[in-house]
Amino acid sequence: MRIYITHCSAKKDDSLKHTGKKVTPDKLYTATPIKRFMNECKKKQFKWAIFSDLYGVWFPDVEHEWYEKEPDTVTAQEFMKLIDDFDQKLQNFDEIWFYYNPGRFHPLYERLLQRTRLRNKVKRFTHIREII
Repeated sequence: MRIYITHCSAKKDDSLKHTGKKVTPDKLYTATPIKRFMNECKKKQFKWAIFSDLYGVWFPDVEHEWYEKEPDTVTAQEFMKLIDDFDQKLQNFDEIWFYYNPGRFHPLYERLLQRTRLRNKVKRFTHIREII
């Protein structure tokens, strides 16, 4: 069983800011690359998720509030929780396809992919057309 995942972005629907309203990730994130990623996965009916700097692995049927958390502000303790969350939520997948832009790949995500117990299941990819 395969899942496609990508990291979050700072571009979010600001109309949700300070409302306390909980939404799914496809309603929150507005950055074009993430929108394309989510739309392609939905179109093909593939399992997908967003890796959030605050919430960890965020599946499309889960709702969270608008948030602001920069990868640079993740503490060592928070990072360990993010790794545990990644490992726990994705352990039942045989393949974890991680979509990223090499020019905008934050070191936090590199460390995550190196430190996860599931690193042997992770395949990195850089083009939407690779969602097959």
